[in-house]
Amino acid sequence: MPGIVHRVAQRDQALLERLLLSPTASRARRLFWSVVTHSGGVCASLSISLAPLWLDGALGEGARRATILLLTSHLMVQVVKRAVSRPRPVLRSPLRIRVPDRFSFPSGHAAAAASVALGYASTHTHLAIPMLAAAALVGMSRVVLGMHFPADVVAGQLLAFLTAIALAPVL
Repeated sequence: MPGIVHRVAQRDQALLERLLLSPTASRARRLFWSVVTHSGGVCASLSISLAPLWLDGALGEGARRATILLLTSHLMVQVVKRAVSRPRPVLRSPLRIRVPDRFSFPSGHAAAAASVALGYASTHTHLAIPMLAAAALVGMSRVVLGMHFPADVVAGQLLAFLTAIALAPVL
């Protein structure tokens, strides 16, 4: 088993290096990826899920579902992060992005963005594809900015989907 884990880690590192934003990237590209990544952060995710809670109808119901998924998946992310304790990528020329904590696996930003998107997509099915695409872009930003390995992002998104499936009967 350690051989398989080592090979997966090597491939994860190689993919990260291929996708990583160059330190010489334009200011506009760095700003774009920074804005995208922050849209999956705690403040943005909570704001997007909590703001419409008081509304009636599909928007209020979507907000309720998004909030429940966000809080539950965030709890699971923190449990898994502490259990796995995978360190974040070490970059040769780190970009100036605030690191939320020292652990990388799974990505909390990816899980948060996917949870909020799934919550709203369940009541606004006509917007599901753009919302899930935006969540995928948040996950991609975490790799492009060197904050996570690709497997961390996939794990965070998978955790959000599994949370949504597990909570579907009560949502």
